[in-house]
Amino acid sequence: MATFPSRSNSFPSQSHPVMESFEDHLCRLKSSEAASTSASSICTNMANLRDLHEGINNLIQMPSVQKPFHRKGETWVNELLAESLRLVDLCGFSRDVVCSTKESIQDLESSIRRNRGENATRDDINAYVASRKKINKMISKSIKNLKSSKSLQPLPAMLKPQRHRGP
Repeated sequence: MATFPSRSNSFPSQSHPVMESFEDHLCRLKSSEAASTSASSICTNMANLRDLHEGINNLIQMPSVQKPFHRKGETWVNELLAESLRLVDLCGFSRDVVCSTKESIQDLESSIRRNRGENATRDDINAYVASRKKINKMISKSIKNLKSSKSLQPLPAMLKPQRHRGP
């Protein structure tokens, strides 16, 4: 009986930890789409966006990602930078929404304290309700824009982990 030498594939079967971390942050962000607009969920989503942005930066710094950039030219780099800037803009928008919400709540609380909680002026209550409607409209518009853009789409083929096979 003839024996044949067996070959082993020494390449890792799992993706790089940076890639796994990036995919984990992306999944967390995608799963939070239907979350409520409470302050705690907004803060959690902002933290997830920050982590995703850091993951993108770590991913871009990987040598296995840098090589295709050099081969493909500036197009891929520009697309990734544009997506990164879009995420930074989204983080800024989220911060503005949280600050605006906080400010309108403080204004309403101040009005209630001035009037000893008995009869808060209708104008102050109406201003608070109007600011909430405006914020909700801004959030809905931002979510719609985010979904219609290329953001949070699967990775381009060149960034997906490559499984090397022996000859």
